[in-house]
Amino acid sequence: MESHPPSAARSPISAKDVHFENVRRSVTYHPSVWDDYFLVHASNFTESSTSEVGELQKWKEEVRKLLVTTPDNSIHKIELIDAIQRLGVAYHFEDEIEISLKSIYDTNYSECNGKEDNDLHMVALRFRLLRQQGYNLSSADVFNKFIDHERKFKKSSINNVQGILSLYEAAHMGIQGEETLDEALEFSSSHLNSMNQIHMSKSLATQINEALKTPIRKTYVRLGAKKFLTIYQDDDSHNEVLLKFAKLDFNYVQKIHQKELIDVTRWWKTLDFKNKLPFVRDRVVENFFWAVSDYFEPQYHLSRIFLTKVITVITVIDDIYDVYGSINDLELFTNAIERWDYDSFNNLPTYMRHIYKALLDVYTEIEDENLKLGISYPIRYAKEEMKEMISAYYEEAKWSYNNYIPTMKEYMNVAFRAVGSTMLFTASLAGMRNLVSKEEFDWVVSKPSMILATVPIGRLMNDMTGHGFEQKISAVDCYMNENGASKEEAFAEFKKQIKKAWKDINQECLQPTAVRGTILVRALNFARLMELTYGHGEDAYTNSKNKTKGYIQYLFVEPVSV
Repeated sequence: MESHPPSAARSPISAKDVHFENVRRSVTYHPSVWDDYFLVHASNFTESSTSEVGELQKWKEEVRKLLVTTPDNSIHKIELIDAIQRLGVAYHFEDEIEISLKSIYDTNYSECNGKEDNDLHMVALRFRLLRQQGYNLSSADVFNKFIDHERKFKKSSINNVQGILSLYEAAHMGIQGEETLDEALEFSSSHLNSMNQIHMSKSLATQINEALKTPIRKTYVRLGAKKFLTIYQDDDSHNEVLLKFAKLDFNYVQKIHQKELIDVTRWWKTLDFKNKLPFVRDRVVENFFWAVSDYFEPQYHLSRIFLTKVITVITVIDDIYDVYGSINDLELFTNAIERWDYDSFNNLPTYMRHIYKALLDVYTEIEDENLKLGISYPIRYAKEEMKEMISAYYEEAKWSYNNYIPTMKEYMNVAFRAVGSTMLFTASLAGMRNLVSKEEFDWVVSKPSMILATVPIGRLMNDMTGHGFEQKISAVDCYMNENGASKEEAFAEFKKQIKKAWKDINQECLQPTAVRGTILVRALNFARLMELTYGHGEDAYTNSKNKTKGYIQYLFVEPVSV
């Protein structure tokens, strides 16, 4: 911690100290990294041929046979399920995986089957797979055999490198009050960080390094899948059938994503905001990357397209509220959004008319898709949450214009709406049309713990990353002002809140769940995206020239060599 005189470290800050009074016309964002790349190279991005689809289906059935015929309660079965999930192809075998994991749970953890295993790797891996599936088994009971009389993990476990790694991954499935998993995380992290990797296999060493950067629970699924393809291939024990299928499937899905990128790039170019609104961030390809974090599977085409367009439009609106708009203009825009009709178009300044119409057009497009199936409720929820988000933007803008630093409670109440978790949730689910019930939309907008938990992960990580160079009010400023705290103390507190939030997400995913897993996983995926974007020391969205550019190249341009 920095050393300051007590008065300097603890004195309240004012809004002018944050230096945002002149920010609204001072921010310059870097231009698009991709521009019209996917349009120019459209001829290189072809759809899968009939023969390629046929081959994919052939290998899929081979993997299905392998999954069904491997004995459930064997190390081979749990490692096979783990590989299928980490390679990103589990969406093909959801029923088979659920049947197998239920059998494994019933065999090992029912009242009459208290079975002990000596292999830390198998015990920890099985625990993680079952927790991921929602099975609420006791970590204290599962790992008791590996704990000494002082409630510490036995030092004899240190030599089992694969076991320590599996324990580390399992520890990230913890919920509030699970001291066993807290101890497991401390124990495994310490030993993984200090291990000499010279004599390890390349595959194991890579897994350890990747896990220490981002554990499986927090990994962007599609990115993790492609990385694991290389790791799995380097593992001498890999299954050739599964590896072949995973490669074919990755390339098949990549071609679908490339076609969609061409479509959304064309839509964005047609809007011509590069010329009409040159001060805003041009991030349509990055926004597609965000949408794929939530829905990479082929069947969710409409959700990906709609979510990409919504995020792209809201990025422009965010820049108008943060950078360009006067307070009077922002009031006009906020009122127009509340009315939500094309007649309000004429009441807006010229520069705002472009984005207002684009927003209404995007929602009309998805409304029409829902009406084809005779349903109207999804778009109603989506519109209301967008209104909520815009009203939060306006409240934040008023704080800036009035030189007001809110309390943390005020800030986080507004942040819940401004960070957009519920807005993005309802927008993405609207793209799923009749696959989501009205009751499930009701759950989303009721502010459940699952969605509340994504707010500190998204907002606090973003605010910590941007503090010091983003010239606008942040949670860091609010906490320091309210508590007379230093920046380091604020960061320490926020890290505790983020850690708690991840545990809350894990808790909400355990059975019995409030809604189906296919709905819950969208919130989990949003948290994973925030971890990737803001969890490594920089805002990889606003500054997308480095890491995010590499991610996009890796996922959408470079195929897997089969």
